[in-house]
Amino acid sequence: MSQRASLSLGSVGMVFQGSDGPNAVLDHVDLDVAEGDFLAIVGRSGCGKTTLLRIMAGLQRPTSGRVLLEGCPVTGPEPRVGLVFQHYAATLLPWKRALDNVLFGLSMRRADRGAWRERGLALMARMGLEECAERYPWELSGGMQQRIVLARALIRAPRVLLLDEPFASVDETTRAGLQELLRGLHRTEACSIVLVTHNLEEVIHLSRRVVILGGRPARVERALDTARGLTRETLRSHLSVAGGAA
Repeated sequence: MSQRASLSLGSVGMVFQGSDGPNAVLDHVDLDVAEGDFLAIVGRSGCGKTTLLRIMAGLQRPTSGRVLLEGCPVTGPEPRVGLVFQHYAATLLPWKRALDNVLFGLSMRRADRGAWRERGLALMARMGLEECAERYPWELSGGMQQRIVLARALIRAPRVLLLDEPFASVDETTRAGLQELLRGLHRTEACSIVLVTHNLEEVIHLSRRVVILGGRPARVERALDTARGLTRETLRSHLSVAGGAA
């Protein structure tokens, strides 16, 4: 795996202005996501993990610091970064069929519409959804809906895929199938993956590296390699020291 950084965060800080004054959420977060990386981010609830993903995707500008994508500053929504939100079902358009949801947001000229549809159908087939292209979201199970959202994020061939608790709303059997699907996609799609999750088994099973956020405001407290015998118990102990929760 090349170690060239796809996405870099330098001294990123985030302060929100509330009715009771400024609320610092992130403080001097330094983070590199290598090309082809699979990085998990864990930490206590409310520590700023989702805010961090939104900053990485260019949906929110940090109060301080900078974000670089392949060496270029990220100053707004970045099409080379895909983001799957935790409440994925709310992002599907119920009046559009599954394939149209996958293609939603693409700028398609008449000349390339057929090519985009072919790519969308190919992605759906890889995810076991070849017979669902003409169904509406409300006709699909939660696991199928999640795969539709993943296909929509991947159709642009992003350099980095950001996932915010992507499997939190499905049952254990569906979760296991989606985890294996994600592992397969990471092997075949040319993108780095950043996963936010509270599921420690998921962290160990899927990721190559783990970053633990801790403190108030949050910063990177630990960086761990899952390939070096990391267990649920040792990860939980690191979280405890960093002030995290799982």
